[in-house]
Amino acid sequence: MPGIQNTTLRQIILLLLITVIGLTLIWQLQYFIPGVLGAITFYIVTRNLFFRLIRKYKWKKWLAASTIITVLVLAFLLPVWLIVELLIPKFNYAFSHTDAIVRSANQLLETLKHYAPQIRITDEQIQQAVQKAAFIIPSFLNATLGMLVNFITALFLLFFMFMGGLKMEHHIARFLPMNNDNMNDLWQETRNLIISNAIGIPLLIVCQAAIAILGYFIFGVQQPVVWGVLTGVASIIPMVGTMVVWIPICIMMFASGDVGMGIGLTLYCAVIVSNIDNVLRFTLMKKIGDVHPLITVFGVIVGLQLFGVMGLIFGPLLIAYFFILTKIYRLEFSSFHKRDELTE
Repeated sequence: MPGIQNTTLRQIILLLLITVIGLTLIWQLQYFIPGVLGAITFYIVTRNLFFRLIRKYKWKKWLAASTIITVLVLAFLLPVWLIVELLIPKFNYAFSHTDAIVRSANQLLETLKHYAPQIRITDEQIQQAVQKAAFIIPSFLNATLGMLVNFITALFLLFFMFMGGLKMEHHIARFLPMNNDNMNDLWQETRNLIISNAIGIPLLIVCQAAIAILGYFIFGVQQPVVWGVLTGVASIIPMVGTMVVWIPICIMMFASGDVGMGIGLTLYCAVIVSNIDNVLRFTLMKKIGDVHPLITVFGVIVGLQLFGVMGLIFGPLLIAYFFILTKIYRLEFSSFHKRDELTE
């Protein structure tokens, strides 16, 4: 009996040490957590392709890994380069023409007051808002730099994950306290959610941007491609989504005196752009990975706060894990479940 207690005590102490060291490492390396999550995402999405290249086509591991990583670099950098090329000139113009923007804002405000006299906004408030908006430029650049650093981290880890391959998966599986059937369920759920979001979110952005660009072009919005791309990117924002872009555009159109086009654009955006956003979010991702829409919506809200951009993928996964691990616990350890099996 004392020997058993001694063993249990040593086990508890060892687990505590492992937990403390693990939490310390996570705390110190938290800046790179999105990069680690990105590596996991890339590995799961491209895993089957990697093993097909080395098994069916007899490629060397390093060659298959390098080829996939090169494709990922092109697929990531081209859209980022496009967005930066579109937005940087806008930022530069706004930064160097602050006075002109303030005058335009005052004119817009006077027009709005004509239709809604209850609006109470002073020139000082407009000036402060423009000055605050100027900080978007360094924030945007910092966010882009941070994303680039985590992307490089993800590719660095991905190469070694590919080289480890099945051996790495085997070591991970050994530490999971569940039987093979439940382990397979967990893997399938993980794969479905990650593929659904990793493929579904870019498709959602592209489709939303194309629909927005078409509407902006039809109703005479200047530079429809720029605003359409921004609308597509805004579609990933929970709850408000594309409205953060198209509502200001519609207000500006009304303020410019083009009421007819303003009404048309408002109806187009409210009926088509906003609803297509919801339809694509609830059907496209479910069709790709059979993910419940509520898991996607609430998972994105939670994930963005925890993991930043990678939370778009791992937020829904976190919620799904809660339910599937609860199910696995019931199957593996619940006495009620075992009693039900005996009754049957």
